[in-house]
Amino acid sequence: MTGAISLPGSVEGKPLAGWRVLVPRGGPWGDSVAASLRARGASPVIAPMINFAPTDDQPALEEALRKLAAGEFDWLTVTSATTVDVLASYHAVIPASTKVAAVGETTAAALVAAGYRADIVPSEDNSAKGLLEEWEAATEGQKGLRVLALRSAIAKQILSVGLARIGHHVEAVVAYRTVGVPVAQKVVDDVRAGRVNAVLVTSGSVAEQVQLQLGPIPEHTLIAAIGPQTQKDAAHFGLRVDVVATERSAESLIDAVVNAALASA
Repeated sequence: MTGAISLPGSVEGKPLAGWRVLVPRGGPWGDSVAASLRARGASPVIAPMINFAPTDDQPALEEALRKLAAGEFDWLTVTSATTVDVLASYHAVIPASTKVAAVGETTAAALVAAGYRADIVPSEDNSAKGLLEEWEAATEGQKGLRVLALRSAIAKQILSVGLARIGHHVEAVVAYRTVGVPVAQKVVDDVRAGRVNAVLVTSGSVAEQVQLQLGPIPEHTLIAAIGPQTQKDAAHFGLRVDVVATERSAESLIDAVVNAALASA
């Protein structure tokens, strides 16, 4: 970011006092992030920019979930909280004989909240690559395991390809599609006029919508990405990123905004 950030009015314990921060997702995640922002003094602007639609191949998903319930998979990999929503909406059964690998803490928390479990979660790198490394360590010496990999229609198959490469039988099935959601014109106007101090970018899909609907973003508006892969995806869509969270979590993303605000004070 080339322009300096002006700190609207930080007070002790409220480093984001006076800041308006765009939260690009709704639902429980958006509400939780909004609460964390308010605790730091910010005024969150919740403007969901993506939503999730049913897969184009529902029979394939239903068959995969039938096989899952029947115990035909040794492992299930879950790479997003949205996938958990899909599992819950289908009342999917995960038998005790099937272990569950979650891509990160947010996904693991969603699994537990939905009544499922997470047997392994990356301890550091909350990404498909990190999960693959953790998975290899957890299954050292085991070959030919049957794995169900549920994913979004646009997700890169890093995990599925990696598991197949080390000798496992992977059935990759699309669980949902990601679609853009138009935001209110007032949000567009406020962002373009510089009345929003920071924009959170939580995925490549969000980055695409931010650029399409809100761009060009003023230079003095902070753009914060949840991780390096999201930063790369944003660059692909022509969206600059000013700060990147050190961990792939909502709290780390907010901390990145706070640190930038304090640094500019």
